[in-house]
Amino acid sequence: MPSTTGQTVIKLDNGYNIGFRSEEIQITILESKQEGSAEALSQESKQQESKQIEPSGGLPQDLPKVSIISTGGTIASKIDYRTGAVTSQFTAEDILNAIPELAEIAEYNAQVAYSILSENMKTEYWVELARKTHEEIKNGADGIMITHGTDTMGYTSAALSFMLETPVPVIMVGSQRSADRPSSDNVVNAVCAAITCTSDLGEVAVVMHSGTSDTTCHIHRGTKVRKMHTSRRDAFKSINVPPIGEVDYKTRRITLAENHVKRGERELGLHDKLESRCALIKFYPSASPDIIDFYVSKGYPGIVIEGTGLGHVSTEWLCSIEDAVKNDVTVVTTSQCLYGRVCDRVYDTGRDMLRIGVIEGEDMLPETALVKLMWTLAQTQDGDEIARVMRTNIAGEITGSTRDEWLL
Repeated sequence: MPSTTGQTVIKLDNGYNIGFRSEEIQITILESKQEGSAEALSQESKQQESKQIEPSGGLPQDLPKVSIISTGGTIASKIDYRTGAVTSQFTAEDILNAIPELAEIAEYNAQVAYSILSENMKTEYWVELARKTHEEIKNGADGIMITHGTDTMGYTSAALSFMLETPVPVIMVGSQRSADRPSSDNVVNAVCAAITCTSDLGEVAVVMHSGTSDTTCHIHRGTKVRKMHTSRRDAFKSINVPPIGEVDYKTRRITLAENHVKRGERELGLHDKLESRCALIKFYPSASPDIIDFYVSKGYPGIVIEGTGLGHVSTEWLCSIEDAVKNDVTVVTTSQCLYGRVCDRVYDTGRDMLRIGVIEGEDMLPETALVKLMWTLAQTQDGDEIARVMRTNIAGEITGSTRDEWLL
């Protein structure tokens, strides 16, 4: 921390920091994990601090080429102590100077797609992001790193998973703690994401902390990941499936599951159309079916219902849902339980929903089902084909079965 703050900050092994008022403490070096005198170590530290990374011309030419696309999530930032604001760094030079460890992993070029909070994402932004990613891969990038705010990262990763057929890793990464905070997770997440960009992966994934310490990051499939905590560094979890990989931050080793899509397994493809007029509705006790009627009256062609338990709503909703289906509105049911699978064959209400023509969302996350419906309705207008696609596993969003050890 700058001396003007009057604080001394000590970094702990688990990644968190503790701060003290400088006038209240006395530091005594008992031992060092590195060889050499304290004076020599101090001199070496000063040399490292003054060393500048040269992104162009200073890196070996045989390193993989990674493109960084920023949407507003912070991969590297610094504090302007004049204003107190945190400013993000977007050029390759800025990023490498802020996180010099990245220079050992790949060569980079960077561009800004957006500078927005993730709650301001829109379907048209997803489409443009897919096109930019496709262009970078077409131009020879060995991997794509997309920085993104954490709140809606799962929606964007799902959208890219359906729109893009990629032969290289497309890795989304963010930070739960801003870079100005001592416990920020941005460096570890960024380094692990860069390592994943150079791996054997060939699909869209999210890379974030696997635990509260700075040890490993999990690699989550883009259609099966959800933010499960407001602020913890390990907020992101794979739902109904295990993560498809893990990256050890300290050793730089990456482990991929057997079921991952391999690099080069798919040809590059882009299906960049989305129907934005789709709604995600959460059912709750005493909820009025008028909300279904509202979206039908507004001409929405698709509705995803986040139902209870196995995917249910009250009997009061059935008439409105039936009217929606008769008006060519595709209705998909998912569960607000998240873990487990929708099954509308157990209870009468569920059987009535199937008779009406509601499509079961299997074990898809509600937000993934919403994005998939947006994508499907943009590809075809045929009702039977829409139902077939929604029931078909396209990008790992539907699993054949779930095991207890994957849950919770």
